[in-house]
Amino acid sequence: MNKFLSFLALALLLSTASIAQQQAIISFKAMGHDDEPIFGMIGSTSYFFKLDPQYEVTGSKLVLFFEPSQALLKDKSFINILIDDKPAYSNRLTGDSIQRIVLNLSRNDISPGGFLKIQVKTLATISDDKCRDLDNPGMWIKVKNYSYLSLTKSDKNFFSNVNISNCFDSKKAIVYPANPTLHDLKAVAWAYSRLKKTGIANIGVYEADKKPDSVRNYVMVGNMSSIPDGVKGLVKVTPQDGEGLFYLHKAITLATDTVTQIVNVRNTLLPIKTVVTLKVPTEILFVTGGDDAGYEKTITALGNMNILNSTFGDYLLIGTAENTFFKTVDENRSKLTLKQIGGATNFMSGIGSLKSEYNFKNSDFSFTPKEVEIHFQGIYSSLAPGDRGFFNIYLNGSLISSEKLDVSGKLNTSITINRYQHHKYNTLEAEFRFYPNSGNCNNSFTNFFSEIDVDQSYLESKDPFITNDLSFYQYPEAFNSGTTRIVVTRSYAKYAAAAMGEIIYELNNNINANNFPEFVYSDQVQPGDLKKYNIVALLSKDDKLMDDFPDAPIKFNQKFRIYNSDNNKTVYRLSDSVSNGLAQIFYGRSNNATLVLTATGTQLADAFLAASKSITEQLSTLSSNVCISDVNSNKYLFNINKSSENLEYIDTKSALTRFWESYNLYILLGILILILLSFLYVRSRIQRSQELFND
Repeated sequence: MNKFLSFLALALLLSTASIAQQQAIISFKAMGHDDEPIFGMIGSTSYFFKLDPQYEVTGSKLVLFFEPSQALLKDKSFINILIDDKPAYSNRLTGDSIQRIVLNLSRNDISPGGFLKIQVKTLATISDDKCRDLDNPGMWIKVKNYSYLSLTKSDKNFFSNVNISNCFDSKKAIVYPANPTLHDLKAVAWAYSRLKKTGIANIGVYEADKKPDSVRNYVMVGNMSSIPDGVKGLVKVTPQDGEGLFYLHKAITLATDTVTQIVNVRNTLLPIKTVVTLKVPTEILFVTGGDDAGYEKTITALGNMNILNSTFGDYLLIGTAENTFFKTVDENRSKLTLKQIGGATNFMSGIGSLKSEYNFKNSDFSFTPKEVEIHFQGIYSSLAPGDRGFFNIYLNGSLISSEKLDVSGKLNTSITINRYQHHKYNTLEAEFRFYPNSGNCNNSFTNFFSEIDVDQSYLESKDPFITNDLSFYQYPEAFNSGTTRIVVTRSYAKYAAAAMGEIIYELNNNINANNFPEFVYSDQVQPGDLKKYNIVALLSKDDKLMDDFPDAPIKFNQKFRIYNSDNNKTVYRLSDSVSNGLAQIFYGRSNNATLVLTATGTQLADAFLAASKSITEQLSTLSSNVCISDVNSNKYLFNINKSSENLEYIDTKSALTRFWESYNLYILLGILILILLSFLYVRSRIQRSQELFND
């Protein structure tokens, strides 16, 4: 009997291990979502997940955890789950503080675009009086970030489902030759931009001989002669001279990994880790060519989303690459409809607050706007006598406009905002707020409806924001006009690869990407080039080209320190012992945009990357033109010009001056002590003389 029970337990264990090997637990937090509160009597939130082709949706599960407000009447509050816009679950809330819903998934739940769309809709109640509940702040339900997808891994469709068009979604890194050429750097930059546009976070960029063994899904760049011998044999198609090649290698390998599952142990949710051996898909996308000319054609195609998205095979030979997707001529983008910036038609009904949200950034326009006209058109149900209706516009959380609705049922309103009201990245909210006559709302929840016309509503930049000094607030749109050159110090090239990717991504991070810069080494730059082109320079601190930027706020090739102009205290001192990324932006001699980055210390690649990321963040000032960031995510912003009194160069002082500044207090103290000792000595001599005289 004991043997039978032991055999049964072993079989169960093996079965559990087999199941664990086939499941992948991916939390909402791992996919970029924090706790998501849903406010109001009627509220909703949506999630869009792009699933890798290695996962089989049938047999997978959606596990949702949510926390309702303690003030809610649980038996009169409801939660509804829609998957791909189809109802999947509806029920009342229970009395638990953290509640759990498990739903099975199938292939029918995936949209034609390959996304899993999940909507959580709520109907909350605090009291029996719906009219009093309308604006009660206690009405919320929070979807927890440890909700997860339990996805079934399957290799049966791996080789047929994965192709060049969808393989970027699973790539985590880019690998380049140990001694990269300009072609390699250009390929890394465009591959990095492509991966970042798919939503990949923390993209790894490695030299070929430094790639971690744990990285299995990556992009390998380099022409056929520079691809390492260890992986060159995986390319089964040989491009001829002048031909470019995309080649996707696919294989299934075994790997040991740790699987984490959320388990309910005595009403407590605990993460349980299990070591398992998994079948892991390995994918390598080769971006290569028969020679440099063919390699360049592949890089050109890499920047064209239309080519990549329509390549459904495992390889693509490129004989001609004329990329009309990129333009060097200026293109007017002063007027953008809400549809162009991602707005969708949203029919809303009910009472209280009905909101639509839109996001836009300064770089969506051709130039940094000084003023932006926000125009809304739409329709709403006509108001009955005594009804109260308002249309409110919020920008970045602040109310900027409010007007009463009338009986016409037509919305046509505009407001102009200035440069102090909008930021580099902006959130625009349009709110219809409706209250029926005399507060009698019990029978009016479906009486009011509204809809914003996203085709006729628009944002229009009135005038460009022009200043005497360029600032990071105007980056990257300052580079929209004209041709841009990316310049790099030859000896620092391999350290600047990831930073170049960030720059290429930002230069094309708008609704009409059209900036395809040229790449050159700093020792190839001619004096006239610094006036002819917009310049993005990634240089060593000692590069001679540093001396050719007389308009730069700071000379990065000299040691410097920056003072607080109010109290004359040092706020920053450049030190080679710490890995810092330094960036400054300014106008060149022909009013061409110029961005210079350099790195110090031992972690040069991380320092360059830190600087390139810091200048793209939502900055709180309009005038910062110098940014210093370290590899620990610390960032310092300054506004420096030639007449600034808070900047001092240490190297320009004589040895005697530096000695005096370092030891002046000690010298003065020594002199004071000598004076005191001299005084005491003279005094004692006088006293002695007086005593002898008296005797």
